[in-house]
Amino acid sequence: MTTSPESQAIAERQLCGLVNGLAQRIAEHVRERAATLGLTSAQATALREMSGPMTMRELAERMCCEPSNATFVVDKLEKQRLVERRPHPTDRRAKHLVLTVEGAALRERLLGLLALDSPLSALTAGDQRVLHGLLEQVVAGS
Repeated sequence: MTTSPESQAIAERQLCGLVNGLAQRIAEHVRERAATLGLTSAQATALREMSGPMTMRELAERMCCEPSNATFVVDKLEKQRLVERRPHPTDRRAKHLVLTVEGAALRERLLGLLALDSPLSALTAGDQRVLHGLLEQVVAGS
């Protein structure tokens, strides 16, 4: 059974609307949780993504933004003494971003808050894995 281009376009529009709606709900969730800690959503995203020492470029990739935007966010986090720039162990030209003790503690609080009532918590762990696999497949272009 083949579908018409019109019905295919409608189905794609509906799916795009759902994906966009989910992205908006996740962004709002992050914004609300970040605000309770006195952070912007960009600062919360940076802290969430800093699972270990990394370069600015690595952080920017994880945040899905330009390195200059990540630099602006890290500058603010550094002023709050949540992040430090340290010499990179193998590249003299690069700096490693490292969470301070305070930054690591705040990150843990943030992760706990983000887990509460997450828009994805309505899905079982298995459903989340399936959704992850499907989205990964689409993003990778397979």
